[in-house]
Amino acid sequence: MGKGGLGNMMKQVQQMQAKMAVMQAELEKTEVEGTAGGGMVKVVANGKHEIVSVNIDAEVVDPEDVEMLQDLIIAAVNQAHEKVQELQSEQMSGITGGMNIPGL
Repeated sequence: MGKGGLGNMMKQVQQMQAKMAVMQAELEKTEVEGTAGGGMVKVVANGKHEIVSVNIDAEVVDPEDVEMLQDLIIAAVNQAHEKVQELQSEQMSGITGGMNIPGL
C-alpha cells in the first residue's frame, strides 16, 4: 500500500469516527419501548440503555402474585434493551457498510 493509500484510509477512518459520534448523539436521544403482559407493563429506555419511564397497568398489580409483576418488568426492560442494541447495530452497519471492524 502506497503513502497515498494509507492517507486515504486514515481519512476514511476519521470520517467514520465523525459519523459514529453523530450517530451516538442521535441514539442517546432516541427512545424505545419494551412491553410485556400484552402491553400491561411498558418500559421506555433511551439509547444509553437508561430506563426513562415505567408504566404498569393496575390490572397486573396483584399483591398475591408479586413475582409475576417482577417477571413482567424484567421482560419489558430486557425487550427495551434488545431494541436499543438492534438500533445500535443497524446504525453501525450503515456507517461501516457492513465491514466488521474490531473495536467498533
